[in-house]
Parts: sequence; C-alpha cells; structure tokens
Amino acid sequence: MITGAGPGVPDASAPPAVERIAVVRALPGLGDLLCAVPALRAVRARWPAAHVTLVGLPAAAWFVSRYAALVDDLLVAAGVAGLPEIEPDAAALADFRAAAVAGRFDLAVQLHGSGGASNPLTALLGSRHQVSAFVPGGPRPAGTAVPYPDGVPEVARLLAVTRAAGARDAGLDLAFPLHPDDRDAARRLLCRTPGVDGDDDPAARYVCLHPGASRPGNRWDPAAFAAVGDHLAARGLRIVLTGTAAERDVVAAVAHRRRGPTLDLAGTTSVGSLAALFAGAALVVTNDTGAAHLAAAVRAPSVVVFAPDGDPVRWAPLDRERHRAVIRPATPARAWPSVATVLAAVDDRLDPTARTFAAIPELLA
Repeated sequence: MITGAGPGVPDASAPPAVERIAVVRALPGLGDLLCAVPALRAVRARWPAAHVTLVGLPAAAWFVSRYAALVDDLLVAAGVAGLPEIEPDAAALADFRAAAVAGRFDLAVQLHGSGGASNPLTALLGSRHQVSAFVPGGPRPAGTAVPYPDGVPEVARLLAVTRAAGARDAGLDLAFPLHPDDRDAARRLLCRTPGVDGDDDPAARYVCLHPGASRPGNRWDPAAFAAVGDHLAARGLRIVLTGTAAERDVVAAVAHRRRGPTLDLAGTTSVGSLAALFAGAALVVTNDTGAAHLAAAVRAPSVVVFAPDGDPVRWAPLDRERHRAVIRPATPARAWPSVATVLAAVDDRLDPTARTFAAIPELLA
C-alpha cells in the first residue's frame, strides 16, 4: 500500500517499493507539457529517490532537459495505434515494448487523457502497477483507475490521477526554470534592431503580443492584435511580437497593420528565451495556446484571448487575477471577443509598476 499521502488522498494498491516510475504524457504542445508540471512535482515529492521516465513524443526532449529535477529521462512512444501524433508501425511498436520492459517500471501513471488510447499504451509498459483515468461507462483499465474529471482545469485533471497514486499535491503553479543563457538570449533579441526608436534599449518597458497558435482556429484576428499594439504603444510601451517559425506569416500580418515601430521576433526564440522575454514584459497578450501557459509559468501578467469554441475552464491560467481570460460574448453565436473587451482587460491588468529587464537584476546578471 502507498501510505502517508495526506488527508483526502486515497491509498492505492502498488508495489511496496517504488524505484522506477513511468509517466505517460505523449502530447505535442508546450501547454500540454507545462500543465503536467504540478502532477510531476507531486510524483517527485512522493517518491524523491525514484527514477522517473516520461513516456512521450520526441519533441518532449527539451522538457526532460529543462525539468531535470522532476524527470530523469524520456522513453519515446513509437508505433502505437490510436494517437494522432504517432504513426502506427509494428516494428517500431516492438522496439518500444522491448524498451519499456527493459525499464522494469514499478509504477506507471497515465497523465495523457481520458484513456481511450492512452490506457492501452500505459498497459504496454508492463509496470507492476498502473494508475489511470477512464471515462465512466467505458473500459476500466487494470490497476487503480479514477473517473476522468470533466469541467475542471487541466492541472486538476492530472492531479486527480496522482492523488489516486497516493501522491499529495505539491503546488498548483506552472513553474519554469530560467537559465542565465535564456536571459542573455532575450536581452540580445531586445537589442537586435538598433536605430529603431527604443529598440536599442533593453531596459525599455515592453509588452509581448503572441498572435499565433498551433491550432489556426485559436488565432484572433491579426488586425485586432495590431489594434491592441497601437493602444499599448500610445501608453508608452514598446511592442514586441513573438511566435514560432511556422507563425511568421500571422506575426508579419500584425506588424504590417501596426502604426508604429514593432520588434518582430517570430522564429527567433527558443522556449527558454521566450520565457525570459515574457518574464521581463510588462504584459503578455496571447491567444489560447502554449504561450499563455508559459506566461503563467514565469508569472508574467497576461491577457488570454479565447476562441468562440475555446474551453477557458480547462485551459485558462489558474491565477485569474494575474492572468485575465477574455471569452466570447453571449451573443451573437460563435463571435470572438471584441477589441474593446480585450483592451478593457489589458488596461485592467496593466500595472504601471510592471517589471522590466532593468528592474529585475537576475535577468541582467
């Protein structure tokens, strides 16, 4: 039995000694991984000496490196059917199963989702005990299983599983470890276009606008982002646009519609340098995408614009004072939030004493 987890945390049948743990989270998004941090922190706090393996996608390698305090290595899920990010392949599946068996996992914790494809994936690991979520009325997996929570934040969904494993919550925040190299890179990016008014001064107060999203349906109108940028520039703030290389076009569309100088950093940032940029910003304005969770992880004040079909209950940052979620109006149906509504949230959230690179000594160290 797993004991000592604290009030309100059920005991679960499990090996008496847990030395090797597999955590399944085979999702591609930045936000998907960041939302798993509180659950991984709970696992590490409960079994501090255990070897924790993330069972995920190749793109999660950066996460394993960044969160070495929580995760020890990555086992790439390959060949498995039923997950859209993985190509079914018999030979790759055989290699994956062999690697999983060689891992000799005492405990597997399924933090992927409701279990349709992820519970069979977790069973392939051959662990001595499995803790999962499942949809009531659907197949119940072996081991300990809890009903998949609905109508709650993603962080809470994952913590329901780790609680079932006997791990007490160890905080809800999405911490992101910033390194000196991240801060140096961010400072260089802020200085990359000398000669443009204000662009050669990394201590100038700035805001980050992040108009992209991996899901195109989550992207607010570039003209609306440009209007927000014009409003903030009128308040004396420098406008910095961020995005991935794949989002260069949408970022360029915002820059084209702006009436003043804009620093376009699309495609130039790593996850770490983007986090450092957000950490030094007076405000981050973003769509419902991974950037919103990254802003939350570095405690940057933010405004998050949700699409008409978005799910703010599940995906909005938990701190609703520091981070403002702007959702669709009641009417008309499927309407996006208006520019006026977003500007009201921006003005309400913007603090005249907001942090800058000059005000945070560690960012300049």
